[in-house]
Amino acid sequence: MTKKVKVFLIVLVVIIEGVGGYFVYNAQKAPSPEEKEVTKVTNKSTTKNVQGNGKTLVVYYSAQNHTKDVAQKVAENLGADLFEIEPKEKYSEDDLDWTDDDSRVTKEHEDTSLRNVELKTTEVENWDQYDTVFIGYPIWWGIAAWPVDTFVKANDFSNKTVIPFCTSASSGLGESGTKLQKEAKGGNWKKGQRFSSSPSDSTIKDWTDSLK
Repeated sequence: MTKKVKVFLIVLVVIIEGVGGYFVYNAQKAPSPEEKEVTKVTNKSTTKNVQGNGKTLVVYYSAQNHTKDVAQKVAENLGADLFEIEPKEKYSEDDLDWTDDDSRVTKEHEDTSLRNVELKTTEVENWDQYDTVFIGYPIWWGIAAWPVDTFVKANDFSNKTVIPFCTSASSGLGESGTKLQKEAKGGNWKKGQRFSSSPSDSTIKDWTDSLK
C-alpha cells in the first residue's frame, strides 16, 4: 500500500466518524414527539394565568343570569375559578323592575343608604392565592349593581390585578370600575370591558385571548 493510499484512507475514516458523530449528537438533542407535546402543553398552560404566577378568579354578581353566562365563559377561557356574589335577600323579578317607583332597586337607587346589601358571604377560600381577579356585574343606573360594592369593600385587593367587566343592554362600562376602585383596598385596577346582555362566545373569547 502506497503512502498516498494510506493518507487517503485515514482522511476517509476521520470524515466518516465526524459525520456519524454529528448525526448521533443531533439524534440525542432532538426532542421526541412526547417531549414536543409536553413543551406545547406547558407553554399553553402558562397563558392561563393572566398576570403573575398565581391563580385567576372570576367574581361575579348576576341578577338575571346575563352576567353569569359571561363570567362562566371568561373562567372557562382562562382556566380560572368562579365565585358568585349572592345577596342574603335575593332580588326577585318584581324587585328588579326599575320602571316601578315602588320596586326594591328603584328605592335603593333613590336612597343610597339602602344600598348596603348584605351578602351570604364576602369571603373567598384561598383568597391570597389569587393575583388576578375579574369582577363582573350588570350595570344599574350607569354604575355597578350595588351588591358588588359590598364585596369590594370587604376584601383586600393589594398585590392583585383587578379587571372589571359588565353586561348591559345599552349602557357602557362608564365609571363603574373607577367607582369600585375607590371603594376597594388596593389593587392594580384595569380599564375593563363591557358586553351586551347576550354576547356571542367568540366575542368573549376575543377579549380573553387579548389578555393572554
